[in-house]
Amino acid sequence: MPEQVSPAMTDAVTQANVKVVGEAPAVALGTLMQSNSHASAILLHNAVQMQANQAMSNLAATTVGVMQLYAGSPAAAAAGAARSANDSFVSQLAAVAQLMNALGHGRG
Repeated sequence: MPEQVSPAMTDAVTQANVKVVGEAPAVALGTLMQSNSHASAILLHNAVQMQANQAMSNLAATTVGVMQLYAGSPAAAAAGAARSANDSFVSQLAAVAQLMNALGHGRG
C-alpha cells in the first residue's frame, strides 16, 4: 500500500523542481554570454598578436634593408648613381635624335 507523504514535503519538492525549471533559461543565457565573451577575447588577443608579429617582420625587413645600404661602399654607390644618370642622359639624347630624324630635321 502506498504510504501517505506529508503535504509539506510534496510542496517543497514541487517548489524545488519549479525553481530549477524557472532558472534554466537564465543559466543557459548566462553560459551563452560567457562563451561569447571568451571567444571575443581570444579573437582580440589573436589580432593583437598578429599585429605584433607583423610589426616585428616590418622591423626586420627595414633592418635588413638598412644593413644592405650600409654594406656597399660609398664609391661604388656614387659610381652606380653616375652610371645610371649617364645612361639615362644618353638614352634621352638618342630618343631626341630619333625624333628629329623622324621629323626630317636631322638632315643638314
